[in-house]
Amino acid sequence: MQQYNARGVHGQTVEVLAQRILDGRMPEGSTLDLTALQSEFDVSLTVLREALRVLAAKGMVDARPKRGTFVRPRANWSLLDADVLRWQFARSPHRPGLFDDLHELRAIVEPGAASLAAARATDTDIEALDAALADMAAAGDDPSAAVAADLAFHRALLAATHNELIQRMEVVIETGLAERDRMVHGTAGADDPVPSHKAVVDAIRRHNPAQAARAMGKLLDQAIEDVARLERTQHEDRQD
Repeated sequence: MQQYNARGVHGQTVEVLAQRILDGRMPEGSTLDLTALQSEFDVSLTVLREALRVLAAKGMVDARPKRGTFVRPRANWSLLDADVLRWQFARSPHRPGLFDDLHELRAIVEPGAASLAAARATDTDIEALDAALADMAAAGDDPSAAVAADLAFHRALLAATHNELIQRMEVVIETGLAERDRMVHGTAGADDPVPSHKAVVDAIRRHNPAQAARAMGKLLDQAIEDVARLERTQHEDRQD
């Protein structure tokens, strides 16, 4: 699903409403008082309704005659939508288990994607992976550059499968991966990401699907340990 333009009053209204729904201030099943919200946000009814239409398209709210506008059950939300994912990761603290869900999804998708890439990658695909690796190595201690390089790598990996449905997983993986990378890159003790990513590319270059899948599995194991180490450090800091 296409992301909306988050700029301006309309975008700010969407963001606030989404966060209130996610954190339970507007609980599932609750009816929204549009007049009160219009007054609180100091926006026109048109702006408010446009914002609600964005959320309705993502399955988060609906409107019915005699009932008005209400928050739909979480089971109806488009949880794989890029904005909904971003809003969940933007919450502090995150929903318990959110990163676990991301790791499980990646463990299902990315080793298989690496295997397909090893069977199908063209010279152009491998050049894109090599370019991402070079950017990763050049990023050094620059967290923003490291995040951009990592996202480019995983985007190139999915593209190298030449499977349109797998490529669409880019939105889901990238949104969570970007947040995970922002947390991990630049922290003390973070492992050098280049060797594990290079092992995947080398296997793809050799067109060895089994080896590529194993290398991606090891990369994901490192990603899990990076987050676990960061969470342990944060827990220790809170206790000091």
